[in-house]
Amino acid sequence: NWFFAEWEAVAKFFGQGFRSDAKPNQACEKVNKTEALNALEKATRDCKKGKYRKGQHSFKLLALISSSQLLAASPWAKRFIDEIVKRKSTN
Repeated sequence: NWFFAEWEAVAKFFGQGFRSDAKPNQACEKVNKTEALNALEKATRDCKKGKYRKGQHSFKLLALISSSQLLAASPWAKRFIDEIVKRKSTN
């Protein structure tokens, strides 16, 4: 669901044919798994890169997402990163 934090990066990655209007109208953490996959498949249905496929596209997309936008959009992501930083500093 972190892709919804920076939908513009997803649109740029998939390029022509991407349907920006497929993005759910709720916070990224509130979108359930089925709805998220359906939105990604709908948004990418007509793209030259093909429909979104988790194994094929997910890590490439995550690399494009701005960490600052993700942390602003996702309290869970912020807690996760804060905990990693905290544990790293105690080792």
